Amino acid sequence: MPTLGLCGCCWALRPRYKRLVDNIFPEDPEEGLVKANMEKLTFFALSAPEKLDRIAAYLSERLTRELNRHRYGYVCIAMEAMEQLLLACHCQSINLLVESFLSTLRLLLEADKPHLHILATNSFVKFANIEEDTPSYHRSYDFFVSRFSEMCHSDHEDLDTRNKIRVSGIRGLQGVVRKTVDDELQVNIWEPRHMEQIVPALLVNLQQHSQNDSGSPAEQTEVCFRELLCRAAYGHINNAIKPVLMHLDSHSLWQGRGFAVQCFQIIMYSIQSQHSHLVIQQLLGHLDANSRSPASVRAGIVEVLSEAAVIEATGSVGPTVLEVFNTLLRQLRQSVDYQLTGYYDNAGKHKTSSIEEKKLQDAVIKTIGSFANTLPIYQRSEVMLFIMGKIPVPGIYPALGSRMIQVMLLKSLLQVSSLSNLLTALPSSFLEPLLSFTLMEDPEIRLLVLSILTSLIDRRHNASRLTTARLLFSLYLKFKIKHDVFVFMQHAQRLYRHVYLASREENSGRSHYQALFTLLAVLSVELANEEVVVDLIRLILALQEMTLSNQECLSVFNRCGIHALCAAFLNLLSQLGPPPTLHQHITQVIESREKDAPHLLPEVVFCDKPRLPEGELKVDEALLFIQSKICEALAGSSYSTHCERFNTPYTPQLTGTQTRVTSHPLFSRHVHFSRSVRGIWGDFRDG
Repeated sequence: MPTLGLCGCCWALRPRYKRLVDNIFPEDPEEGLVKANMEKLTFFALSAPEKLDRIAAYLSERLTRELNRHRYGYVCIAMEAMEQLLLACHCQSINLLVESFLSTLRLLLEADKPHLHILATNSFVKFANIEEDTPSYHRSYDFFVSRFSEMCHSDHEDLDTRNKIRVSGIRGLQGVVRKTVDDELQVNIWEPRHMEQIVPALLVNLQQHSQNDSGSPAEQTEVCFRELLCRAAYGHINNAIKPVLMHLDSHSLWQGRGFAVQCFQIIMYSIQSQHSHLVIQQLLGHLDANSRSPASVRAGIVEVLSEAAVIEATGSVGPTVLEVFNTLLRQLRQSVDYQLTGYYDNAGKHKTSSIEEKKLQDAVIKTIGSFANTLPIYQRSEVMLFIMGKIPVPGIYPALGSRMIQVMLLKSLLQVSSLSNLLTALPSSFLEPLLSFTLMEDPEIRLLVLSILTSLIDRRHNASRLTTARLLFSLYLKFKIKHDVFVFMQHAQRLYRHVYLASREENSGRSHYQALFTLLAVLSVELANEEVVVDLIRLILALQEMTLSNQECLSVFNRCGIHALCAAFLNLLSQLGPPPTLHQHITQVIESREKDAPHLLPEVVFCDKPRLPEGELKVDEALLFIQSKICEALAGSSYSTHCERFNTPYTPQLTGTQTRVTSHPLFSRHVHFSRSVRGIWGDFRDG
């Protein structure tokens, strides 16, 4: 013992590694590390790697002593020496250094000095960037995860210091992720207990939008968050996303188009594309879990879903495509129920408003379109059939608010149908129940169905050029015309019938006649062959005849609207291929109307304040389109072979082999439904 004490007191008798360590410290700490002596220490460590653990232990001892004496300059020198030894010796026996190194960092992080926290973090980041050749079995980073996460929540009174501490915490977490994520022998950073600390710490700083410089916590957080997510494997996605959902819930961050959307945009762009459907499933499950939350919360989740679907790779919704739409449609139906009752819970304690629920419904419908846009054609047709199966049929499944549900689901159907031309992928059994809704008394439902039919037929996107019934069509309108008869021809007569019946609805307004015009115009452009043109002219003549009949209980506006519809459509049709003589006859009639009966033209009828005649409507023969003159105009052309069809006036006929009559309060009369409806419609209440 005396000898040991003597050796400890006599510097010359101290072990060489201690002398080498002592020599790196200058007399004045402001002079910094003595580089020449540090090179000697490094050379000795490389020559005698078995001494590394002792060197590290002694360096740690010196640092602790200086820390206790508040000599922080020497503390920084000791840390710099440890860093240089780590970088120089990592290819050989780095494990001998690491234990003392990490214990020293823990000591600095436990101090109450912010600059020591930053010092320790910088050293840890350098260590994390070292690629080790030898495995380690006994390291633990739990303390560092906890401490770095705590630094991310710093509330230091000085803003600049607070930002520095938070940035250091974020960089420390980034270092932990880099050090552990690819090493199976290290702690599993993806465990819920770690993710529940790391993710909220990052999200708190991600919310800081006011700091835009490159060193701000928000900037550093986004880099760290993206790196964390891009390293997530299939089995880790759920553990990484769940804390995000919990954080947004606990801090009420779903409302509005703000942080929640930004957060999931980062997530969707960062994770591997083949895992994106897992995020969608998590969001759908969270939406279900919040089905009794305020409308603003549900709308926020739906908005995030919509944005995520846009980012998502095409066709990667996952194996349960219909489950996605089933969840969204279920939320739509629940929202309608909440809107009717005024409460978003069964107990009747939490009120909601129609405005909030309508915002949610619009968000759900938009999201349905976003999801459908990621699917191939055949799956979109399945989705349309699925949505159609959810629409409650009047008289079959009577339910409170069935009309509102019908409107919402038809709007959803319109979102899907407007994405691409799906008619060729849909079975014939789909069209009949859809057409049946054109005969409902509700004008909004009829208008939605007309828009859906137009979207289904408009294969070449001509509808945008034909949205308004008008007379002044340019001969140079560049319609994308293809003279063919595709699969829709088998439905043509059925469609003509419903156009005829829908045009005489008493509560039809300007938008309905314009929608009918767009539908007929798109149909003529898509199927511009001789047979179709003749049939469409026969239909128009039948509509004109209907307005002249005293048997039809039509208002003056209805009669003028149909006359205007006929004029606008024939004016367009005559420019799409028939002989010029037909266009001359159409032009003559239109000029006569402009002079003597402007109320029969679309520019006068389809305006905010239509100028209609008082009393009973009377139309002279000079103001009508005459069948005999149309036949003469088509004579001698390729259309003449079909002119004999004019000898048989058009009358709407049932095309289904079996029909039945359904009565419902929403109907002003009996409406025919095909028995094929039974095969499509399921019980809406089953969700």
